[in-house]
Amino acid sequence: MQGDNPISWLMFFTLAATTFIIAGAFIYFLRSRTNREIAATALEGDGNSRGVAPSGAAPELAGFFVLALAVMGLLTLGYNNKSRVETAQAPAPVGGATTGMSQPAGTPDQPKLYQPVNPAPDTRGAPTSSNTGVGPENGSTGQPK
Repeated sequence: MQGDNPISWLMFFTLAATTFIIAGAFIYFLRSRTNREIAATALEGDGNSRGVAPSGAAPELAGFFVLALAVMGLLTLGYNNKSRVETAQAPAPVGGATTGMSQPAGTPDQPKLYQPVNPAPDTRGAPTSSNTGVGPENGSTGQPK
């Protein structure tokens, strides 16, 4: 169990243990006589089939099992043949040489591609004091408190 992925090993052993427990519970369930008869009737059928269609579920279950094996094989083959090194592709620039809507560094006064009439950076500042809540103008309804 050496490697960089202990979570993968934990998931594998959890899946294996779960499969083992479910298979054991299923075998224990089938050991009773009535359950064996019910399972045999379900798998083999009762002989009331029409044409070549089987009356039991065994052929469908066998086909599903073969399909599941084929899918697992294809997943394993695809995983083993994937590239070991994955690199991200750089996105194409949207606004020319810069990426997205950004502007080259050191040009704050130049017009921007998305806002051509931008004269300069905004130099306004927020007020540092306010008369709200002072005296008769308390900011609610104009009524003094």
